Amino acid sequence: MKTTIKEKSFDTVSFFRKEKERIARETQKMNFAELRKYLAKRSEWLKEK
Repeated sequence: MKTTIKEKSFDTVSFFRKEKERIARETQKMNFAELRKYLAKRSEWLKEK
């Protein structure tokens, strides 16, 4: 039995790696208070969507 490989229309692993790197760049120089504020802001933004 031969298996055919489908091309992915969306690569989840690649997407989440890029997002993780983006967030790390945005937050790398933040102190704890700034990080909490950033997370609260992002949380509110996600709730609106």
